[in-house]
Amino acid sequence: MNIRPAAGKDITELSLYDNHISKNELETAIHLNRIFIAEEDGVFMGWLRYNLFWDNTPFMNMLYLLEGSRKKGYGKQLVEYWEKEMKSSGYDIVMTSTQSNEYSQHFYMKLGYQVIGGFILESEPFEIILSKKL
Repeated sequence: MNIRPAAGKDITELSLYDNHISKNELETAIHLNRIFIAEEDGVFMGWLRYNLFWDNTPFMNMLYLLEGSRKKGYGKQLVEYWEKEMKSSGYDIVMTSTQSNEYSQHFYMKLGYQVIGGFILESEPFEIILSKKL
């Protein structure tokens, strides 16, 4: 698997799958180098997108692998790549969140993330906030 920063050419592919933010926000995230693409032999497999919580702490907003690329260790590789990038950029802590009814909470805990809190939005499952010291 190859991991690389997203480029303008990736907006079409990302727009097909990442419907959690607008195309304009995707373009901004690409411009800020806040999306990493996973691919195999040039074939798009998924991505990791992050932003800054409190404007100073990397927060992984989206980790997504296409159906045929799941359960093969690629998610772990993407997260570890991102963590190394964040560490080399001078960050000591990273964060993410997941809903309490999603398996990903166990995935993140296996990678060393710890629950630091959470909240409830109306009509939504409990949102778990996790962090990891790099």
